[in-house]
Amino acid sequence: FVYFIGLLVISYFTSRNSDNQSFFIGNKKSKWWLVAFGMIGTSLSGVTFISVPGTVGKMTGTEYIFGGFEYYMMVIGFFIGYFIVAAVLLPLYYKMNLTSIYTYLGRRFNVEAHKIGSIFFIISRAIGATARLYLVVNVLQIFLLEGLGVPFWVTAMVLLLMVLLYTFEGGVKTIVITDTLQTFFLVSSVFLTI
Repeated sequence: FVYFIGLLVISYFTSRNSDNQSFFIGNKKSKWWLVAFGMIGTSLSGVTFISVPGTVGKMTGTEYIFGGFEYYMMVIGFFIGYFIVAAVLLPLYYKMNLTSIYTYLGRRFNVEAHKIGSIFFIISRAIGATARLYLVVNVLQIFLLEGLGVPFWVTAMVLLLMVLLYTFEGGVKTIVITDTLQTFFLVSSVFLTI
């Protein structure tokens, strides 16, 4: 709850005097190193932090078996992909004054390509966000709130309300700062765990 209150405070201060330009592209004034550091946390996420260690090392009976390094290939793909995005897409975005790849699809091909790409993005993000939210609610429920007698649906509704409040207020400037915070907490917890 303290973290969510912090998110609301950050979104309040970063969204003051904002317009559509600052909401969607942060007036193109975000510091590159802050965005780059925040992208690490976006790639990892809490779901990765919880689930990947379980796939890499598994207990079978009395033996601990290492394996499941398939995820590492995805990490390498992210790493290579960041360089491709920086070398190919970002210059294109600035040259054509674009805010998304879907705008590019519309200009390059047609309105239908723009809309179909956008629809598939929204569907994939909705499914992914639903799965991640379910995991977060489930972890909170099992490890903290179930013992206090809080029903699952109450946990889910309160978390959804908090997410709606935070996203309603924020924009790209908010996301840059909160992703940086998320990355800091995730990386710090890795070092604290080690």
